[in-house]
Amino acid sequence: MIAKKILKHTTTSIPPSAGIGLRAPHYLDILSAPPAIGWFEAHSENYFAEGGLPLYYLEQIRSRYPLSLHGVGLSLGSTDPLNTEHLRKLKSLVDRFEPGLVSEHLSWGSVSGRYFNDLLPLPYTEEALALVASRIMQVQDFLGRQILVENVSSYLQFKQSTIPEWAFLAEISARSGCGILLDVNNIYVSAVNHRFDPQEYLSAIPAEAVQEIHLAGFDSNGECLIDTHGKAVCDDVWALYAHALVLVGNVPTLIEWDTDIPALSVLLEEAGKADSLLQRSNGHARFA
Repeated sequence: MIAKKILKHTTTSIPPSAGIGLRAPHYLDILSAPPAIGWFEAHSENYFAEGGLPLYYLEQIRSRYPLSLHGVGLSLGSTDPLNTEHLRKLKSLVDRFEPGLVSEHLSWGSVSGRYFNDLLPLPYTEEALALVASRIMQVQDFLGRQILVENVSSYLQFKQSTIPEWAFLAEISARSGCGILLDVNNIYVSAVNHRFDPQEYLSAIPAEAVQEIHLAGFDSNGECLIDTHGKAVCDDVWALYAHALVLVGNVPTLIEWDTDIPALSVLLEEAGKADSLLQRSNGHARFA
């Protein structure tokens, strides 16, 4: 078991500044005119092949910038056995690129070996808590390092849930020793959809466990907000982010943009807004 005292992986640390998600349309722009950005985050599964151009570009960009790896396919909340082939490929990628942070989602997406193209929320129960904590520890044992777990946005809630999501996330970290990737946009989306106070959520999260923050944009469908990662960060999410920095300190912050991907300059402008708030925050830089 990975000891809970492990707080972060320090081989190649991620600075307490803004980064952007690495997307294929921007590979050549990044290499031809390297932008002034603190770090990049890559989706792990996009680089599971044994060769090819994506790995070549990742190597080139990794040689210039700190890197984090962010996965979407481990299905930590599933009752299926962990996918050992997926874990093997992830470990190979981690060993090769030595990312400062490795993260996954507090969700499930597979059943009986069949995978859904979505990050599905969990029932927040004691049974689910024990299951997910055990699976996270198995992943950390296999990788030989800590991972971060990210809260997801949701549109429906399980009647069986007996634990508030924020308490569930905090307890997952306490039991497994994992860190927390705090997605502020997802908190806001779920807060609007389920009518809870997003500041209550933030206040319940153990500050020392938060090692990364995500920011993104969303769409709306009537009264329901949809987490699309296809727009700029809205004013309400920026305000919630500023509040989060006061509570958890100045931690690495990622701008995510996964659909309708704009020019690199747009992402850099969003990252600049995050850096401005980091610089003005009363929070302390825990990873300087």
